[in-house]
Amino acid sequence: MKRTFAILLRNPLSLLGLLLIALVVFSAVFADFITPFPAHVGAVVDFANFNRPPEWPYIMGTDLVGRDLFTRIVYAYRISLILGVVVLAIAVPIGVTIGLTAGYFGGWIEYVLMRITDVFLSIPPLVLAMSMMGVLEPTLTNGMIAVTAMWWPWYTRLVYNLTRSEKEEGYVLAAEVIGASKTHVMFREILPNCVPSILTKMTLDLGFVILIASSLSFLGLGVQPPTPDLGSMVADGAKYLPDSWWLTVFPGLAILIAVFGFNLVGDALREILGAEQ
Repeated sequence: MKRTFAILLRNPLSLLGLLLIALVVFSAVFADFITPFPAHVGAVVDFANFNRPPEWPYIMGTDLVGRDLFTRIVYAYRISLILGVVVLAIAVPIGVTIGLTAGYFGGWIEYVLMRITDVFLSIPPLVLAMSMMGVLEPTLTNGMIAVTAMWWPWYTRLVYNLTRSEKEEGYVLAAEVIGASKTHVMFREILPNCVPSILTKMTLDLGFVILIASSLSFLGLGVQPPTPDLGSMVADGAKYLPDSWWLTVFPGLAILIAVFGFNLVGDALREILGAEQ
């Protein structure tokens, strides 16, 4: 791990990605201390300062009811990261367990599990999430459920392919010969060799989860006002382009920074860990 981190620091693009991720995480964690108007996260109205362009102390301008845009973007990062971490914390164990089981046991277990996975994979992810959010109440919790429902099959497919390859290796056969249980073989022998690929995909997916969640909010199916959300801010500001450009440009840049950072680090990890295997 230390060697991988050292290589990341020597690569200019991956270093840029790490800095962008650090900026996003720092903003989300310390939002209460770095934002000038924390009260503007809620249903606050300040018509004396509504729709102001970027100027001090509103460095990114204000929205249509006078709330500081910088404050709301920083708090929106917190919402996006919470959603991304929770979605992956649920989707990855589900997908990995199903993929390990299908790949290792084979036979009818593989057939049933992978056909169910294929059904989910056959539906475009955003369409599936939109369908679920159209039925459920558009809240943060339901948004997590909707995105999780579309994310676990990708880990199932990844781990399934890796397991089918790894189960023929000598170390797996040796463990089976000495009487190791199937659970031990799957989770103690095969899974550790799948971890590099899983970590790489998780890094890439954090950015994509934020993008999908923002897309749902853009369509009015995600986090609802007055809770700050990057997608809904872009959607609200798009109605007033080009005059009030800051309402859309700054939230859009915030999404770009998060997605770009995770993608740069994920691509670098894929190259580094792929070369080590």
